[in-house]
Amino acid sequence: MTYRAIDVAVHIGDATLLDGVSLGIQPGEIVAVAGPNGAGKTTLLGVLAGDRAPSSGSVSLDDQALPDWSKAELSRRRAVMGTDRAVAFAFTAHEVAMMGRMPLHGGDPDDADRAVIDELLEAVDCTDLAGRVYATLSTGERQRISLARAVAQVTDHAGASAGANRYLLLDEPTSSLDPAHQHTAMRLIRRTADAGRGVLAVVHDLNLAAAYADRVVLMHEARIVETGTPAEVLRADLLESVFDIPMLVIPHPQLSHPLVIAEPHEG
Repeated sequence: MTYRAIDVAVHIGDATLLDGVSLGIQPGEIVAVAGPNGAGKTTLLGVLAGDRAPSSGSVSLDDQALPDWSKAELSRRRAVMGTDRAVAFAFTAHEVAMMGRMPLHGGDPDDADRAVIDELLEAVDCTDLAGRVYATLSTGERQRISLARAVAQVTDHAGASAGANRYLLLDEPTSSLDPAHQHTAMRLIRRTADAGRGVLAVVHDLNLAAAYADRVVLMHEARIVETGTPAEVLRADLLESVFDIPMLVIPHPQLSHPLVIAEPHEG
């Protein structure tokens, strides 16, 4: 039982945004999708989320075609964190995070829902921001609140279907965070996967992918060029061909994963 894309293509006019992409997300794993700008990563996430229809190919969630899921049921089975984190009204940070529980409580949160949000705000180091108006927060603070909202949507709840798999789709969840909060966010994402959720995260930081992901999917020019464990994918020769910059990949001096160092061109 997986969240799966099979031979997905997306064309807009003469432009090919995805070209025959296939992948699956298993419950309990983090799949990091990496690649240069314009490789098709965000388009792939949009197709998996059901926000963009593929030109060809198919997407299924636990063997049921994604278009066959009702919006209500789909919202209880997968959460999406995009890069647009604007909120039009003067909601507090706590209220924005609580929006993640809306598909579960239908607008009537109880003490259990509030406990979930309190725990997640603590996990992303935002407890002291709970009463602040979301729009007044920094970009990084809003990003952490948005992550809490998405995780809240796939966190255990009384109305969950027995044995139902749930999935978390994240577009650049650490892009605006300082190094300490990058790891704060990734630890929460890792904990969410370890609780049985399937996670796909678009990332630019290859070392975060190396440290936290079970699998890395490397994209280039609308296609997947390699997929496998961080050690299998994060190879200097492959990364150099995709990112067009010299790369040094060495064993991490303290941890059991690769360490990627981009080396500037001379001249």
